[in-house]
Amino acid sequence: MLFGQPVPQGDLLPWSWARDRLAAARDYWIATTRPDGSPHTRPVWGVWLDDGFWFSTGSSAARNLGKNAEITVHPAATDDVVIVEGRAVAAVPADAVAAYNAKYSWTFAPDGDGVRDRDGTVGAAFLVRPRVVFGWGVDLSTPTRWPFGMT
Repeated sequence: MLFGQPVPQGDLLPWSWARDRLAAARDYWIATTRPDGSPHTRPVWGVWLDDGFWFSTGSSAARNLGKNAEITVHPAATDDVVIVEGRAVAAVPADAVAAYNAKYSWTFAPDGDGVRDRDGTVGAAFLVRPRVVFGWGVDLSTPTRWPFGMT
């Protein structure tokens, strides 16, 4: 098989493979675009929900997403690669806050369009609604694409 050619149907990864890796990761990388068009990447904590990836940040990413909601997300430090491409919307779903607090032994509480932690620090919160997710197994094998049809 040559690079870029389709993989036979039988060799594609199941969606459960990607979902499990997104849910199990502790750390994630996000990539946004600055107003001048340059890239901005940062590590974040977050949780995978049925409808996307939820995270909070106090970095420049929040300002970037206010201008351009396009974002990529992927779990950090893994031999398997999962990349989510989508749009981030300001959101503070109760189930996301509860899952985040349990996962990280943290104390977030909703605060307007964001969250407040136990020290009183307020941060922006976003739900990334995937448009497409890409996955590659160990050694970049079995490239797979899962479209979500979200715009």
